[in-house]
Amino acid sequence: MIACKENKGVTTFGEPALISTEPDSNETTDSGITIVALPDPTNYKQGQEINTGSTVPDSLVAFGKSLVGTPYLYASSDPLKGFDCSGFITYVFNHFGIAVPRSSVDFTDMGIEIPKEIAGPGDLILFTGTDSTIRIVGHMGIVESNEYGNLLFLHSTSGKAYSVVISPLQGYYETRFVKVIRVFPQTYFTTP
Repeated sequence: MIACKENKGVTTFGEPALISTEPDSNETTDSGITIVALPDPTNYKQGQEINTGSTVPDSLVAFGKSLVGTPYLYASSDPLKGFDCSGFITYVFNHFGIAVPRSSVDFTDMGIEIPKEIAGPGDLILFTGTDSTIRIVGHMGIVESNEYGNLLFLHSTSGKAYSVVISPLQGYYETRFVKVIRVFPQTYFTTP
C-alpha cells in the first residue's frame, strides 16, 4: 500500500512502516481526500470461472435494466410470470448464452472476489438471506453502477417493491452484504 502525506503544501508518497490512525506530527494537514487501500489484484480469491464469451458487461446491465418492474415470483426464471433473485440472474445471463448456477448460494465460490469499492457494472453482489445473522448467501444482484461510493444494484426483491428494482447498497442491504464477485474478464474494467 502506498501512503500519501501532505506536509506544509508538499505531498509525498512512500511505503509506510506501519499503519496508524495518529498523525505523524502537528504539521500534517487533512487534505479532505479519502484513500481506499486496495489489495494486490494477484491476491484476489479465485473461484470457479463463468464463461462470459464475448458478452460486454454494459450490454448485460442494459438488458437487466429493461426488466425493471417485472414482478417477483419465488422459484421462477420466467419473465412472463416473474423472477426470484437468482431466476433474474439466470434469465439475464442466459439471454447472452452464458450458463450460470440457478441458486444464489451456488455463486458463493464463483468468479473472483473483489472489494466492493472497485465493483463495476456487471459484477455480481451477494447477500445473506433475510436473516443476516446466518452468513450464507441467500440473495444476489448485478452491479448497475458504482460512482463516488454509491453502489447501485439490479435485483428481484421479495421486499416492499416485490419486483426487479435498482437499489443502493446501504442500510438493510449493507447489513446483509457478503461480497462482490467479478465474472467478466478484467479487461472490461478500469480498476485493478
